[in-house]
Amino acid sequence: MSHEVHRMSAPKKVSVAIVTVSTSRYERKMRGEDYTDESGDILMNGMLAKDYEVVCRELIGDGIEQVRSALIVLLNRSDVDVIIFCGGTGITKSDTTIEAVEPYLEKRLDGFAEIFRILSYQKVGSAAMLSRAIAGVARKKLVVCIPGSPDAARTAVDVLVDELPHIVYMAKS
Repeated sequence: MSHEVHRMSAPKKVSVAIVTVSTSRYERKMRGEDYTDESGDILMNGMLAKDYEVVCRELIGDGIEQVRSALIVLLNRSDVDVIIFCGGTGITKSDTTIEAVEPYLEKRLDGFAEIFRILSYQKVGSAAMLSRAIAGVARKKLVVCIPGSPDAARTAVDVLVDELPHIVYMAKS
């Protein structure tokens, strides 16, 4: 079947979980202090603008255990089609989102990362190579990991929103 036929068969409803990975914001939250999550807001608003349902929004600290725990919970939820992790994808010692998520991916969508980095390169130049953004399928759900910056969130929305129903349909097939 062609991608046009797949798109016609795709679900109209897509359920999204957004997980922001940021130790500094998480610690402020745990202390009861004010914090912002601009990137999470951009992702949520981008999904809602396409009439997708945001069924879960979380803020967690960096660390393989926290990311993996959040991933497993979301993979077990029947009301989640797409899981987006925002943050922890760089190259510092504390950036472990990729290491936490990658072992669970059954199929990788390398094209997402390629397109994401091309668009990032157009905005930030060669610094785009520092992004380890990835996407793939785990347990019939799309899992996406992107950098934590607002620009990265906007880029991810631009790349993903029109294809999500198609990707969800294919992941569940």
